[in-house]
Amino acid sequence: MLPRERVFAALEHREPDRIPWGEHSIDYNVYEDILGRETLVQAKMKLTEAYWEGRRDEIVECYKRDRLDLIRALEMDIVFVNRVPPKGYHPDPMEKLDEVTYRDPHGNLYRISSTTHDLMPYKRNVEKYAPPTIESLQEQIDRLDEQPIGDPDDSCWEFVHHAVKEMKDTHFIMVMCGDLAFPGFGATEEDVWMSLLLEPEICKKIAELRGKQLVREVQLFAKLGVDGIMPCGDLGSSTGLLASPEIYREMVYPWHKAHVEEAHRHGLMVLKHCCGHTWPVIDELAEVYDAYEGIQASGGMDIRKLKERVGDRICLWGGIWHEHIILGSVEDIRNDARYAFQYAAPGGGYIMGSTHSLAVDAKRENILEMKRCRDEWGNYPIDPSLFK
Repeated sequence: MLPRERVFAALEHREPDRIPWGEHSIDYNVYEDILGRETLVQAKMKLTEAYWEGRRDEIVECYKRDRLDLIRALEMDIVFVNRVPPKGYHPDPMEKLDEVTYRDPHGNLYRISSTTHDLMPYKRNVEKYAPPTIESLQEQIDRLDEQPIGDPDDSCWEFVHHAVKEMKDTHFIMVMCGDLAFPGFGATEEDVWMSLLLEPEICKKIAELRGKQLVREVQLFAKLGVDGIMPCGDLGSSTGLLASPEIYREMVYPWHKAHVEEAHRHGLMVLKHCCGHTWPVIDELAEVYDAYEGIQASGGMDIRKLKERVGDRICLWGGIWHEHIILGSVEDIRNDARYAFQYAAPGGGYIMGSTHSLAVDAKRENILEMKRCRDEWGNYPIDPSLFK
């Protein structure tokens, strides 16, 4: 089978020739470790500074070359792609306050994360924060149909078009898209979550606006020639849902369902990325989406139990612990693969991947062990006696 055929088989709950492999995010160090050259792809602060230096075209060429080369080198089956800044993009640098702290023109503070190396929001300037109102949100909703959906030939889709041209014949092409998570609002993180309880009508309007935006965008993605879309919106923490399942079902679920129905109407598969503990709404996710990626084992999302409960309704994508790829040994990777392959792969409906991503500090030997396990143990019919 070609990689593309393999992924479609898994999504349709058929057994392919072997387990497909894909990731939704791969940080720069993995490209450099596997390809043996420097890159600007997902290069964190180095990427941010390159944009500040006006190197947008160089960055996009890096994505075109290195993303596809890495997919080929690791023999992955899914090519994940994304929009890029348009030609001519050259943002002004933020004001540097010290070696790790920056300030934007609005007074918001950012710091370079010691863990991810990203420039991350640190302290928000809330002095001029104005909360939305039902009237202001309704006005935006009423104007939606007047807004252009976007041009599929715009330069922001340059990387997507390149990937489709180069690899659509052989690989499954998946474009990252927006999503709707819990629709809170506020000047602080605490305010955002409290608003779901204190201002539910406004939150419902926020969900309606975002949901209708998502539905409208589908027709643009359908013109790009991709096979599927991946909405990335986390619903859980490592211990539970970020808000109650009742809030999810009332405010979010109807728009998730509408988004996927519109995608299916245009011939697109929808592969949902969602971190955290999602057991309270897993049946809703399984009802709506074609695949569930980012299955956080460390958050209690046991892939064997998921297979037993929803494996006949949704393709499970994960199995190799994110934490083990960074901190563990090759034997940890083998153990993860043994468990996932034995309990999630039989019958199809399974894609191998990290329980989050191939992130900063991922070990080269552990990534190569993922490939070895898939190559040697992942052929159908799955035979656990080969797991050595």
